[in-house]
Amino acid sequence: MNKGLTEQTKTIKCKIFSHGEKTFEPTLVIYRNALSFIVDVINREFDRLANLRKKECVTAVEKLIHWTKTNSQPKYDFTSSFYKFPSYLRRSAISKAFGVVKSHRSNLKNWEEERNVALSEGKCFKKKPPVLSIEHEAFPVLYKGNMFERLSENEAQIKVYKQNDWIWETVTFAFNRNQFLKRGVQDWKENNPTLVKVGKKYFLCFSYSKKIKLNQTKLQDQIIVSVDLGLTNSAVCSAMRTDGTVIGRTFINQPVEKDRLTTKVNKLKKAQRHSGKITAPTFWRKINGLQKHIVHNTSSQILKFAEQHQADVIVFEYLGKMKMPKGVYGAKRMRHKLHYWSKLGIQNKAEEMAHYRGMRIRRVAAYNTSALAFDGSGLVGRNPKKDLATFTNGKVYHADLNAAYNIGARYFIKELLKSYSEKHRLHLEAKVPSLVSRTQQTLTSLISLHQALSTDGAQIA
Repeated sequence: MNKGLTEQTKTIKCKIFSHGEKTFEPTLVIYRNALSFIVDVINREFDRLANLRKKECVTAVEKLIHWTKTNSQPKYDFTSSFYKFPSYLRRSAISKAFGVVKSHRSNLKNWEEERNVALSEGKCFKKKPPVLSIEHEAFPVLYKGNMFERLSENEAQIKVYKQNDWIWETVTFAFNRNQFLKRGVQDWKENNPTLVKVGKKYFLCFSYSKKIKLNQTKLQDQIIVSVDLGLTNSAVCSAMRTDGTVIGRTFINQPVEKDRLTTKVNKLKKAQRHSGKITAPTFWRKINGLQKHIVHNTSSQILKFAEQHQADVIVFEYLGKMKMPKGVYGAKRMRHKLHYWSKLGIQNKAEEMAHYRGMRIRRVAAYNTSALAFDGSGLVGRNPKKDLATFTNGKVYHADLNAAYNIGARYFIKELLKSYSEKHRLHLEAKVPSLVSRTQQTLTSLISLHQALSTDGAQIA
Protein backbone atom coordinates (compact mmCIF):
# COMPACT_ATOMS: atom_id res chain seq x y z
CA MET A 1 0.00 0.00 0.00
CA ASN A 2 1.11 3.57 -0.69
CA LYS A 3 2.78 5.20 2.33
CA GLY A 4 0.42 8.16 1.99
CA LEU A 5 -2.67 5.92 2.23
CA THR A 6 -4.14 3.96 5.11
CA GLU A 7 -7.14 1.64 4.98
CA GLN A 8 -9.56 2.22 7.83
CA THR A 9 -12.59 0.18 8.86
CA LYS A 10 -15.73 0.99 10.83
CA THR A 11 -18.35 -1.53 11.95
CA ILE A 12 -22.08 -1.01 12.46
CA LYS A 13 -23.95 -3.67 14.46
CA CYS A 14 -27.60 -4.33 13.50
CA LYS A 15 -29.77 -6.43 15.78
CA ILE A 16 -31.83 -9.20 14.12
CA PHE A 17 -35.35 -9.20 15.60
CA SER A 18 -37.24 -11.47 13.17
CA HIS A 19 -35.45 -14.72 14.17
CA GLY A 20 -33.73 -16.11 17.23
CA GLU A 21 -31.64 -18.95 18.60
CA LYS A 22 -33.50 -21.79 16.86
CA THR A 23 -32.64 -20.32 13.47
CA PHE A 24 -29.02 -19.28 13.98
CA GLU A 25 -27.52 -21.53 16.67
CA PRO A 26 -27.14 -24.61 14.38
CA THR A 27 -25.25 -22.42 11.87
CA LEU A 28 -22.77 -21.28 14.53
CA VAL A 29 -22.34 -24.82 15.85
CA ILE A 30 -21.63 -26.42 12.46
CA TYR A 31 -19.29 -23.59 11.44
CA ARG A 32 -17.27 -23.93 14.65
CA ASN A 33 -17.16 -27.72 14.26
CA ALA A 34 -15.89 -27.31 10.71
CA LEU A 35 -13.27 -24.82 11.92
CA SER A 36 -12.11 -27.29 14.60
CA PHE A 37 -11.86 -30.06 11.98
CA ILE A 38 -9.76 -27.87 9.67
CA VAL A 39 -7.52 -26.61 12.50
CA ASP A 40 -6.68 -30.22 13.36
CA VAL A 41 -5.95 -31.04 9.69
CA ILE A 42 -3.68 -28.01 9.18
CA ASN A 43 -1.83 -28.76 12.41
CA ARG A 44 -1.11 -32.32 11.22
CA GLU A 45 -0.03 -31.19 7.74
CA PHE A 46 1.69 -27.96 8.82
CA ASP A 47 5.18 -29.03 7.70
CA ARG A 48 4.08 -29.03 4.05
CA LEU A 49 1.83 -25.94 4.42
CA ALA A 50 4.09 -23.68 6.49
CA ASN A 51 5.78 -21.87 3.58
CA LEU A 52 2.60 -21.34 1.54
CA ARG A 53 0.74 -18.06 1.24
CA LYS A 54 -2.84 -17.87 2.48
CA LYS A 55 -4.43 -18.30 -0.98
CA GLU A 56 -2.09 -21.18 -1.82
CA CYS A 57 -2.86 -22.77 1.55
CA VAL A 58 -6.63 -22.61 0.90
CA THR A 59 -6.18 -24.50 -2.38
CA ALA A 60 -3.85 -27.08 -0.81
CA VAL A 61 -6.14 -27.75 2.17
CA GLU A 62 -9.21 -28.06 -0.07
CA LYS A 63 -7.42 -30.86 -1.93
CA LEU A 64 -6.82 -32.57 1.40
CA ILE A 65 -10.41 -32.40 2.68
CA HIS A 66 -12.90 -31.67 -0.11
CA TRP A 67 -14.33 -34.31 -2.47
CA THR A 68 -14.79 -33.35 -6.14
CA LYS A 69 -14.91 -35.24 -9.45
CA THR A 70 -11.21 -34.55 -10.00
CA ASN A 71 -10.35 -35.15 -6.31
CA SER A 72 -12.33 -38.28 -5.51
CA GLN A 73 -10.12 -39.53 -2.64
CA PRO A 74 -9.19 -36.68 -0.27
CA LYS A 75 -6.94 -37.61 2.63
CA TYR A 76 -9.43 -36.34 5.23
CA ASP A 77 -13.18 -36.86 4.83
CA PHE A 78 -14.67 -33.41 5.39
CA THR A 79 -17.53 -33.68 2.87
CA SER A 80 -19.46 -36.50 4.54
CA SER A 81 -19.37 -34.78 7.96
CA PHE A 82 -20.26 -31.35 6.56
CA TYR A 83 -22.52 -32.09 3.61
CA LYS A 84 -23.36 -29.12 1.30
CA PHE A 85 -21.14 -26.85 3.38
CA PRO A 86 -20.97 -23.52 1.41
CA SER A 87 -17.74 -23.16 -0.53
CA TYR A 88 -17.08 -19.55 0.50
CA LEU A 89 -17.63 -20.42 4.16
CA ARG A 90 -15.29 -23.41 3.86
CA ARG A 91 -12.52 -21.23 2.39
CA SER A 92 -13.08 -18.63 5.09
CA ALA A 93 -12.73 -21.34 7.75
CA ILE A 94 -9.51 -22.59 6.12
CA SER A 95 -8.02 -19.06 6.14
CA LYS A 96 -8.89 -18.56 9.80
CA ALA A 97 -7.64 -22.03 10.79
CA PHE A 98 -4.34 -21.42 8.99
CA GLY A 99 -3.87 -18.20 10.98
CA VAL A 100 -4.67 -20.00 14.25
CA VAL A 101 -2.16 -22.80 13.65
CA LYS A 102 0.53 -20.45 12.33
CA SER A 103 0.19 -18.25 15.43
CA HIS A 104 0.42 -21.32 17.69
CA ARG A 105 3.56 -22.61 15.95
CA SER A 106 5.16 -19.15 16.24
CA ASN A 107 4.39 -19.01 19.97
CA LEU A 108 5.73 -22.54 20.41
CA LYS A 109 8.97 -21.62 18.62
CA ASN A 110 9.41 -18.55 20.85
CA TRP A 111 8.80 -20.72 23.94
CA GLU A 112 11.43 -23.24 22.84
CA GLU A 113 13.99 -20.48 22.22
CA GLU A 114 13.25 -18.94 25.61
CA ARG A 115 13.63 -22.34 27.29
CA ASN A 116 16.93 -23.07 25.53
CA VAL A 117 18.34 -19.70 26.59
CA ALA A 118 17.29 -20.26 30.21
CA LEU A 119 18.72 -23.82 30.33
CA SER A 120 22.00 -22.70 28.71
CA GLU A 121 22.39 -20.12 31.50
CA GLY A 122 21.67 -22.75 34.15
CA LYS A 123 18.34 -21.20 35.17
CA CYS A 124 15.20 -23.06 36.21
CA PHE A 125 12.53 -22.80 33.49
CA LYS A 126 8.95 -23.43 34.68
CA LYS A 127 6.94 -21.68 31.97
CA LYS A 128 4.44 -24.07 30.37
CA PRO A 129 4.42 -24.52 26.57
CA PRO A 130 1.53 -22.99 24.56
CA VAL A 131 -1.29 -25.39 23.73
CA LEU A 132 -3.17 -25.37 20.43
CA SER A 133 -6.84 -24.65 21.01
CA ILE A 134 -9.00 -26.68 18.64
CA GLU A 135 -12.31 -25.07 19.61
CA HIS A 136 -12.86 -21.35 18.91
CA GLU A 137 -15.73 -18.93 19.49
CA ALA A 138 -15.66 -17.78 15.86
CA PHE A 139 -18.46 -16.25 13.83
CA PRO A 140 -19.23 -16.94 10.14
CA VAL A 141 -18.82 -14.31 7.43
CA LEU A 142 -21.84 -14.18 5.12
CA TYR A 143 -20.39 -13.64 1.66
CA LYS A 144 -22.51 -11.59 -0.71
CA GLY A 145 -24.13 -13.64 -3.47
CA ASN A 146 -23.15 -16.95 -1.90
CA MET A 147 -24.65 -16.51 1.59
CA PHE A 148 -26.11 -12.99 1.74
CA GLU A 149 -28.46 -11.01 -0.50
CA ARG A 150 -29.80 -7.66 0.62
CA LEU A 151 -33.47 -7.06 -0.18
CA SER A 152 -33.94 -3.61 1.37
CA GLU A 153 -32.41 -1.29 3.95
CA ASN A 154 -33.44 -3.50 6.88
CA GLU A 155 -34.20 -6.84 5.20
CA ALA A 156 -31.99 -9.52 3.67
CA GLN A 157 -31.79 -13.18 2.74
CA ILE A 158 -29.05 -15.18 4.45
CA LYS A 159 -28.09 -18.83 4.11
CA VAL A 160 -28.36 -20.75 7.40
CA TYR A 161 -28.08 -24.39 8.47
CA LYS A 162 -31.60 -25.52 9.35
CA GLN A 163 -33.20 -28.97 9.49
CA ASN A 164 -29.94 -30.62 8.33
CA ASP A 165 -29.75 -28.50 5.18
CA TRP A 166 -28.48 -25.11 4.05
CA ILE A 167 -31.45 -22.95 3.15
CA TRP A 168 -32.17 -19.27 2.46
CA GLU A 169 -33.92 -17.42 5.29
CA THR A 170 -35.37 -13.90 5.03
CA VAL A 171 -34.43 -11.87 8.13
CA THR A 172 -35.32 -8.39 9.32
CA PHE A 173 -32.80 -6.34 11.26
CA ALA A 174 -32.68 -2.91 12.87
CA PHE A 175 -30.77 -0.60 10.55
CA ASN A 176 -30.28 2.78 12.25
CA ARG A 177 -30.04 5.44 9.55
CA ASN A 178 -28.99 8.11 12.09
CA GLN A 179 -26.09 5.96 13.31
CA PHE A 180 -25.08 5.31 9.68
CA LEU A 181 -24.92 9.06 9.00
CA LYS A 182 -23.25 9.83 12.34
CA ARG A 183 -20.42 7.38 11.66
CA GLY A 184 -19.82 9.09 8.30
CA VAL A 185 -19.63 5.97 6.14
CA GLN A 186 -21.95 7.05 3.31
CA ASP A 187 -19.17 6.89 0.69
CA TRP A 188 -17.32 3.92 2.26
CA LYS A 189 -17.26 0.43 0.76
CA GLU A 190 -19.61 -2.04 2.47
CA ASN A 191 -17.92 -5.40 3.10
CA ASN A 192 -19.44 -8.81 3.74
CA PRO A 193 -21.46 -8.91 6.99
CA THR A 194 -20.76 -11.25 9.91
CA LEU A 195 -23.35 -13.15 11.94
CA VAL A 196 -22.50 -12.43 15.59
CA LYS A 197 -24.03 -13.70 18.83
CA VAL A 198 -23.91 -11.50 21.93
CA GLY A 199 -25.54 -13.12 24.96
CA LYS A 200 -28.82 -14.49 23.64
CA LYS A 201 -29.15 -11.92 20.84
CA TYR A 202 -27.96 -12.13 17.23
CA PHE A 203 -26.59 -9.33 15.11
CA LEU A 204 -25.45 -8.66 11.56
CA CYS A 205 -22.20 -6.69 11.76
CA PHE A 206 -21.57 -4.64 8.62
CA SER A 207 -18.00 -3.40 8.18
CA TYR A 208 -17.20 -0.41 5.98
CA SER A 209 -13.71 0.31 4.68
CA LYS A 210 -12.04 3.20 2.90
CA LYS A 211 -8.52 4.16 1.89
CA ILE A 212 -7.78 7.51 3.50
CA LYS A 213 -5.00 9.77 2.28
CA LEU A 214 -2.73 11.00 5.06
CA ASN A 215 -1.51 14.59 4.96
CA GLN A 216 1.77 15.37 3.19
CA THR A 217 2.57 18.67 4.93
CA LYS A 218 6.20 19.82 4.59
CA LEU A 219 8.24 19.73 7.77
CA GLN A 220 8.72 23.50 7.92
CA ASP A 221 4.92 24.00 7.89
CA GLN A 222 4.01 21.20 10.29
CA ILE A 223 2.21 21.64 13.59
CA ILE A 224 2.46 18.68 15.94
CA VAL A 225 0.79 17.64 19.17
CA SER A 226 3.20 15.90 21.53
CA VAL A 227 1.53 13.70 24.15
CA ASP A 228 2.95 12.54 27.47
CA LEU A 229 0.85 9.71 28.93
CA GLY A 230 1.04 9.28 32.69
CA LEU A 231 -0.52 7.92 35.86
CA THR A 232 -1.28 11.24 37.59
CA ASN A 233 -2.75 12.84 34.47
CA SER A 234 -4.03 10.55 31.72
CA ALA A 235 -2.34 12.76 29.12
CA VAL A 236 -0.62 16.14 28.87
CA CYS A 237 -0.50 17.62 25.35
CA SER A 238 1.41 20.50 23.84
CA ALA A 239 1.00 21.91 20.32
CA MET A 240 4.33 22.90 18.77
CA ARG A 241 5.76 24.38 15.57
CA THR A 242 8.95 23.31 13.79
CA ASP A 243 11.09 26.00 15.45
CA GLY A 244 10.05 24.86 18.95
CA THR A 245 7.35 27.50 19.51
CA VAL A 246 4.66 26.12 21.84
CA ILE A 247 1.26 27.39 20.72
CA GLY A 248 -1.01 25.41 23.03
CA ARG A 249 -1.17 22.99 25.95
CA THR A 250 -3.83 21.01 27.74
CA PHE A 251 -4.20 18.56 30.65
CA ILE A 252 -6.46 15.52 30.31
CA ASN A 253 -7.60 13.54 33.33
CA GLN A 254 -10.56 11.52 34.64
CA PRO A 255 -10.28 11.77 38.45
CA VAL A 256 -13.77 10.40 39.17
CA GLU A 257 -13.34 7.31 36.98
CA LYS A 258 -9.85 6.65 38.37
CA ASP A 259 -11.17 6.87 41.93
CA ARG A 260 -13.93 4.41 41.08
CA LEU A 261 -11.42 2.11 39.40
CA THR A 262 -9.20 2.11 42.51
CA THR A 263 -12.22 1.36 44.70
CA LYS A 264 -13.32 -1.58 42.54
CA VAL A 265 -9.79 -3.01 42.39
CA ASN A 266 -9.42 -2.77 46.18
CA LYS A 267 -12.78 -4.51 46.67
CA LEU A 268 -11.66 -7.26 44.30
CA LYS A 269 -8.39 -7.70 46.24
CA LYS A 270 -10.34 -7.92 49.50
CA ALA A 271 -12.68 -10.56 48.03
CA GLN A 272 -9.70 -12.58 46.77
CA ARG A 273 -8.00 -12.44 50.17
CA HIS A 274 -11.10 -13.90 51.81
CA SER A 275 -12.10 -16.43 49.13
CA GLY A 276 -8.85 -17.23 47.34
CA LYS A 277 -8.63 -17.24 43.54
CA ILE A 278 -12.08 -16.33 42.21
CA THR A 279 -13.36 -15.32 38.75
CA ALA A 280 -15.49 -12.38 40.01
CA PRO A 281 -17.09 -11.52 36.63
CA THR A 282 -19.08 -8.58 38.04
CA PHE A 283 -15.94 -6.90 39.40
CA TRP A 284 -14.02 -7.40 36.17
CA ARG A 285 -16.91 -6.15 34.03
CA LYS A 286 -16.96 -2.89 35.99
CA ILE A 287 -13.16 -2.57 36.04
CA ASN A 288 -12.89 -3.18 32.28
CA GLY A 289 -15.74 -0.73 31.65
CA LEU A 290 -13.98 2.03 33.58
CA GLN A 291 -10.68 1.35 31.78
CA LYS A 292 -12.45 1.46 28.41
CA HIS A 293 -14.05 4.81 29.30
CA ILE A 294 -10.68 6.28 30.30
CA VAL A 295 -9.11 5.08 27.01
CA HIS A 296 -11.90 6.45 24.80
CA ASN A 297 -12.26 9.75 26.67
CA THR A 298 -8.50 10.41 26.68
CA SER A 299 -8.14 9.58 22.97
CA SER A 300 -11.15 11.73 22.08
CA GLN A 301 -9.77 14.75 23.95
CA ILE A 302 -6.31 14.33 22.37
CA LEU A 303 -7.88 14.39 18.89
CA LYS A 304 -10.12 17.32 19.81
CA PHE A 305 -7.04 19.30 20.91
CA ALA A 306 -5.18 18.29 17.72
CA GLU A 307 -8.07 19.42 15.51
CA GLN A 308 -8.31 22.69 17.43
CA HIS A 309 -4.68 23.50 16.53
CA GLN A 310 -4.91 21.96 13.01
CA ALA A 311 -2.14 19.48 13.82
CA ASP A 312 -0.53 17.34 11.12
CA VAL A 313 1.20 14.80 13.39
CA ILE A 314 0.55 13.40 16.87
CA VAL A 315 3.72 12.27 18.67
CA PHE A 316 3.79 9.65 21.44
CA GLU A 317 6.56 7.87 23.33
CA TYR A 318 7.55 4.25 22.77
CA LEU A 319 5.91 2.57 25.77
CA GLY A 320 6.37 -1.19 25.77
CA LYS A 321 6.56 -3.50 28.76
CA MET A 322 7.57 -1.50 31.81
CA LYS A 323 9.15 -3.48 34.66
CA MET A 324 9.98 -2.24 38.13
CA PRO A 325 13.13 -3.73 39.71
CA LYS A 326 12.59 -5.85 42.80
CA GLY A 327 13.87 -4.64 46.14
CA VAL A 328 13.14 -0.97 45.41
CA TYR A 329 10.92 0.86 47.92
CA GLY A 330 7.39 1.15 46.52
CA ALA A 331 8.09 -1.22 43.59
CA LYS A 332 5.16 -3.53 44.40
CA ARG A 333 2.72 -0.64 44.58
CA MET A 334 4.06 0.84 41.33
CA ARG A 335 3.78 -2.52 39.53
CA HIS A 336 0.15 -2.67 40.67
CA LYS A 337 -0.50 0.81 39.20
CA LEU A 338 1.22 -0.02 35.91
CA HIS A 339 -0.92 -3.14 35.57
CA TYR A 340 -4.09 -1.02 35.19
CA TRP A 341 -2.48 1.73 33.06
CA SER A 342 -3.96 1.46 29.55
CA LYS A 343 -1.10 3.29 27.83
CA LEU A 344 -1.06 1.18 24.66
CA GLY A 345 -4.85 1.20 24.49
CA ILE A 346 -4.85 5.01 24.42
CA GLN A 347 -2.14 5.10 21.74
CA ASN A 348 -3.89 2.55 19.52
CA LYS A 349 -7.28 4.25 19.83
CA ALA A 350 -5.78 7.70 19.17
CA GLU A 351 -3.94 6.30 16.12
CA GLU A 352 -7.17 4.87 14.73
CA MET A 353 -9.05 8.15 15.26
CA ALA A 354 -6.16 10.22 13.85
CA HIS A 355 -6.01 8.19 10.64
CA TYR A 356 -9.74 8.79 10.10
CA ARG A 357 -8.85 12.50 9.97
CA GLY A 358 -5.74 12.11 7.81
CA MET A 359 -3.30 12.83 10.66
CA ARG A 360 -0.08 10.89 11.10
CA ILE A 361 1.25 9.19 14.23
CA ARG A 362 4.91 9.13 15.25
CA ARG A 363 6.75 7.76 18.30
CA VAL A 364 10.04 8.77 19.93
CA ALA A 365 12.33 7.31 22.60
CA ALA A 366 10.81 7.69 26.06
CA TYR A 367 14.05 7.56 28.04
CA ASN A 368 14.81 10.81 29.95
CA THR A 369 11.89 12.81 28.55
CA SER A 370 10.70 13.45 32.12
CA ALA A 371 14.14 13.35 33.77
CA LEU A 372 15.69 16.19 31.73
CA ALA A 373 14.66 19.86 31.96
CA PHE A 374 13.37 21.30 28.67
CA ASP A 375 15.60 24.38 29.13
CA GLY A 376 18.76 22.23 28.98
CA SER A 377 19.73 22.78 32.62
CA GLY A 378 20.12 19.03 33.26
CA LEU A 379 18.37 16.50 35.48
CA VAL A 380 15.31 17.57 37.45
CA GLY A 381 14.17 16.78 40.98
CA ARG A 382 10.67 15.44 41.60
CA ASN A 383 8.33 16.03 44.52
CA PRO A 384 6.74 13.02 46.33
CA LYS A 385 3.56 13.29 44.24
CA LYS A 386 5.73 13.26 41.06
CA ASP A 387 3.69 16.02 39.40
CA LEU A 388 6.24 18.86 39.78
CA ALA A 389 9.82 19.06 38.54
CA THR A 390 12.46 21.29 40.12
CA PHE A 391 15.22 22.39 37.71
CA THR A 392 18.82 22.85 38.85
CA ASN A 393 18.41 26.63 38.53
CA GLY A 394 15.54 26.52 41.07
CA LYS A 395 12.69 26.81 38.55
CA VAL A 396 9.61 24.67 39.32
CA TYR A 397 7.58 23.38 36.39
CA HIS A 398 4.90 20.77 35.71
CA ALA A 399 6.73 17.46 35.16
CA ASP A 400 4.42 16.04 32.48
CA LEU A 401 4.34 19.32 30.54
CA ASN A 402 8.13 19.39 30.63
CA ALA A 403 8.14 15.86 29.17
CA ALA A 404 5.64 16.85 26.45
CA TYR A 405 7.99 19.64 25.28
CA ASN A 406 10.91 17.19 25.07
CA ILE A 407 8.81 14.63 23.16
CA GLY A 408 7.88 17.19 20.51
CA ALA A 409 11.46 18.43 20.25
CA ARG A 410 12.81 14.88 19.70
CA TYR A 411 10.41 14.34 16.80
CA PHE A 412 11.48 17.55 15.02
CA ILE A 413 15.18 16.89 15.64
CA LYS A 414 14.88 13.40 14.19
CA GLU A 415 13.02 14.64 11.09
CA LEU A 416 15.39 17.58 10.54
CA LEU A 417 18.58 15.52 10.76
CA LYS A 418 17.22 12.84 8.40
CA SER A 419 17.50 15.17 5.41
CA TYR A 420 21.22 15.94 5.87
CA SER A 421 24.31 13.97 4.97
CA GLU A 422 26.44 12.24 7.58
CA LYS A 423 29.13 14.92 7.23
CA HIS A 424 26.64 17.73 7.82
CA ARG A 425 25.10 15.91 10.78
CA LEU A 426 28.50 15.53 12.44
CA HIS A 427 29.10 19.23 11.84
CA LEU A 428 25.79 20.08 13.56
CA GLU A 429 26.49 17.68 16.44
CA ALA A 430 29.81 19.43 17.03
CA LYS A 431 27.91 22.71 17.42
CA VAL A 432 25.08 21.19 19.51
CA PRO A 433 26.57 18.29 21.58
CA SER A 434 23.17 17.19 22.99
CA LEU A 435 22.18 15.99 19.47
CA VAL A 436 24.67 13.09 19.65
CA SER A 437 22.42 10.98 21.88
CA ARG A 438 18.66 10.92 21.31
CA THR A 439 18.06 10.22 24.99
CA GLN A 440 19.70 13.58 25.91
CA GLN A 441 17.69 15.76 23.49
CA THR A 442 15.42 18.47 24.92
CA LEU A 443 13.50 21.50 23.64
CA THR A 444 16.65 23.59 24.00
CA SER A 445 18.45 21.16 21.68
CA LEU A 446 15.85 21.89 18.97
CA ILE A 447 16.20 25.65 19.40
CA SER A 448 20.00 25.38 19.30
CA LEU A 449 19.77 23.22 16.17
CA HIS A 450 17.75 25.93 14.39
CA GLN A 451 20.32 28.53 15.42
CA ALA A 452 23.12 26.35 14.01
CA LEU A 453 21.18 25.83 10.76
CA SER A 454 20.54 29.57 10.37
CA THR A 455 24.27 30.24 10.91
CA ASP A 456 25.11 27.72 8.14
CA GLY A 457 22.38 29.10 5.90
CA ALA A 458 20.76 25.64 5.53
CA GLN A 459 17.18 25.20 4.34
CA ILE A 460 14.62 23.11 6.18
CA ALA A 461 13.07 20.43 3.94
